[in-house]
This record gives sequence, C-alpha cells and structure tokens, in this order.
Amino acid sequence: MPDAIHLTPLTGALLVLVVVACGHKFRDAWKKQEEGWRRRAWLYGVPAGVGLLMLAFIPLKT
Repeated sequence: MPDAIHLTPLTGALLVLVVVACGHKFRDAWKKQEEGWRRRAWLYGVPAGVGLLMLAFIPLKT
C-alpha cells in the first residue's frame, strides 16, 4: 500500500465522530420505522459503513 494513503489523527477522530453520529441516526430510523424509514436508514447507514471500512483499512500516520 502506498505511503501516500493515510489518515491523520485529526481526520481519524473526525471520522469516528461521523461514524458514531450516522450510526446513531441509522439505529433511530430502524427502531422507530416511521414513514420513509428505509430511505433514512440507507442515507445514514452507507456513510457509517464506509467510515468504518476506512477506519479499518486505512492506516493512521503518526
């Protein structure tokens, strides 16, 4: 993997906050299942999933 692809500690921390916020909204949409909940679940679930994959596979640069 090239050394050019990495997350700084600041971007990693911000990504964690985005993943947590989107994951919480996804869970709320899924639990309440109000009108249009599937679309909201996709809108919050995809960024949460992509963020988790980024945190898992892109190394942090120290």
